Amino acid sequence: QVQLVESGGGLVQPGGSLRLSCAASAPIARIYSMNWYRQTPGKQRELVARVTNGGRTTYADSVKDRFTISRDDRKNTVTLRMNKLNPEDTAVYYCNGEGGGLRSPVWGQGTQVTVSS
Repeated sequence: QVQLVESGGGLVQPGGSLRLSCAASAPIARIYSMNWYRQTPGKQRELVARVTNGGRTTYADSVKDRFTISRDDRKNTVTLRMNKLNPEDTAVYYCNGEGGGLRSPVWGQGTQVTVSS
């Protein structure tokens, strides 16, 4: 089963930018969707952005026009570019893969993003 490792989280000021990366231990080309979720204490994990292996992208309303998801099936990586960050974006961000032959959804360990002045 493929393993996912996130990186790129950290502390950023409101209005700033971050780039999250997700590296897979095995080829991801056949994985139907690669996704970024986020979770804050006491709340359910929510889908932030999704990219299918056909290139279709989907975003949560709260991040549209600020975040961009992309996948590189040659390098087996998924990237989330986050701009105009605000304190409500503070969360643990998780990389996830679903479908396309995976026996079950695969999750990374998460990376903390904190937006604060």
